[in-house]
Amino acid sequence: MNTRTLQQVIRSIPTSDGGGVKLRRSLGQTQALRLDPFLMLDEFSSSNADDYIAGFPDHPHRGFETVTYMLDGHMLHQDHLGNHGDLRSGGAQWMTAGRGIIHSEMPQQESGRMRGFQLWINLPAQEKMKPASYQDILPEEIPRLKLPGGGEVKIIAGIAEIDGKTLAGPIQGISTEPLFLDVRLPVGGHFKHLIIKDHNAFVYPYEGRLEIGPVANRLPLEAQSAGILSMGEYLEIQAGDQATAFLLLAARPIREPIAQYGPFVMNTRDEIEQAIADYKNGQLV
Repeated sequence: MNTRTLQQVIRSIPTSDGGGVKLRRSLGQTQALRLDPFLMLDEFSSSNADDYIAGFPDHPHRGFETVTYMLDGHMLHQDHLGNHGDLRSGGAQWMTAGRGIIHSEMPQQESGRMRGFQLWINLPAQEKMKPASYQDILPEEIPRLKLPGGGEVKIIAGIAEIDGKTLAGPIQGISTEPLFLDVRLPVGGHFKHLIIKDHNAFVYPYEGRLEIGPVANRLPLEAQSAGILSMGEYLEIQAGDQATAFLLLAARPIREPIAQYGPFVMNTRDEIEQAIADYKNGQLV
């Protein structure tokens, strides 16, 4: 069984988005730094309200999916469809923009820590114009698995098979077959997991430092960096002299051309021009 190794490191860079929310961007900081079908990964983390209080006011999307996963804090989602959803500590939201959605995500706190991630996942051409939809995922709806020797895995999407136990996350039935795990390891902890061999995958540690690969070929990955993995069927991760927490993301690549203009992700420039025109004319949705 082939073990995946660390092939590329994309260190996150500080930037801002929305109304000026400070964040760090790894995948997606340039259009060349993607991993099909993953378009972007942002991490936001601050106890200073000035860094997040402006939130993400009304803005459009078309042609892909956004996933917001909250570690700490409280944000309110609202969209043109009349949906309202609370994003609270430990919860997530999976939104399919499809042919178009206009939404906002605004902080519901004036102090305290706001911490989490937003992930963009591409849609295949045949699904880019389907109706928009979204799913709020409460913290208690996210399965957890204890790891042998300590540690824990939370399964947001896909299926985790660990130590003879199998649990499915609340997000299923998506054509790219995403796997989204949040893993915590104690000092010296070990994690191993099967990944579908032809799926692209990366690891993003947000606390501590870890090592990836078989014992004879382990390579380090520092926090706030995305580690792109080689192909293979098996992943091994080792924590060092400090506890670590990381995201593991994998999905089936789409292998289609990408044309992107800000919040619109299509296959051709003509489709981007149409999206811009539809938005200006109030016909995006």
